[in-house]
Amino acid sequence: MPVVLLICILGAASVAGAQALAAPERHDFIVKNFRFQSGESLPEVKIHYRTAGTALRDGNGRITNGVLVLHGSSGDAGQVLAASFSEPLFGKGGPLDASRHFLIFPDNLGNGRSTKPSDGLRARFPKYGYTDMVTLQHRLVTEGLGIERLKLVVGISMGGMQGWMWGSRYPDAMEAIVPIAAMPTAIQGRNLLWRRILSRAIRKDPEWKNGNYDKQPQGFISIMPMFDMLVQSPARLGESITSYAAADAHLQEVDEETLEEDDANNILYRFESSFDFNPEPELEKIRARVLTILFEDDELNPINLGIMERLMPKVKSGRMVVVPAGPDTEGHRTQVKASVWRHHVQAFMETLPK
Repeated sequence: MPVVLLICILGAASVAGAQALAAPERHDFIVKNFRFQSGESLPEVKIHYRTAGTALRDGNGRITNGVLVLHGSSGDAGQVLAASFSEPLFGKGGPLDASRHFLIFPDNLGNGRSTKPSDGLRARFPKYGYTDMVTLQHRLVTEGLGIERLKLVVGISMGGMQGWMWGSRYPDAMEAIVPIAAMPTAIQGRNLLWRRILSRAIRKDPEWKNGNYDKQPQGFISIMPMFDMLVQSPARLGESITSYAAADAHLQEVDEETLEEDDANNILYRFESSFDFNPEPELEKIRARVLTILFEDDELNPINLGIMERLMPKVKSGRMVVVPAGPDTEGHRTQVKASVWRHHVQAFMETLPK
């Protein structure tokens, strides 16, 4: 039965020896005539991905050290290549040291340089869900890279949710899974309500024009600070937002980042794509070893509801770590501060067969 751990002292691990990851190589994997679970199809779907490290092969030529790294819903692979995430994990001496692992960083369907609505189809783009995204990830790994079995699947937020799906859909495709800031049950509560508020704000905006806008609709921009607030630590916000001027400056910064970084149709599809996520009924199918990391001050994944205590016993080789709120945590955003929780990954990796 899984062991549930509440770590009472936040031991931010030393990242001595951590260094910048060498620039990963960029590649494109093309899937022809891809059929979505909605029944729609596209003649071509491109999954852009980056790789780092050197692939090690066994006597049969099979890659044995592949690590799939999955980003969250509000960005692309750049999230998990940012220094705060990559250096403590992938740098020299890190638990996923690039000199010992072959690292794979895909831009998910609808994100980054992969196929997405803003490429031209706009709101005529096929409706897609997490199942479609995981299917494309699996085809990239098996068909594009020829990897039969990954060493590890690790992901943050949406990527962690998809890590749970990998475990139940492809039980023999990986040795271990590390979902971070992600619970293996259908999205509910604040997380779901936020997504529906955003969806409605876009779809009801007269400037959206059923997805055929001439310029980016502005109405939904006022909703984005709500998401920013939900993914942050109340304590950190309390420290920084201490006046009306500070609050207004913060809102302006969020507005500017939203306008600079993305497209309304892409955002709409991205946050609606979680409709089919619910690995809970199939958790007992997972055969990989699992380490799931959650954060006490993560308001998108509230640990005080007892959800994980109910679900973890269904995972045969699962272990849960809850990182308590502290001066180094930032709510949901702690997922990209790998220095806070890397020591748990280090200890977990040492339990896996060499």
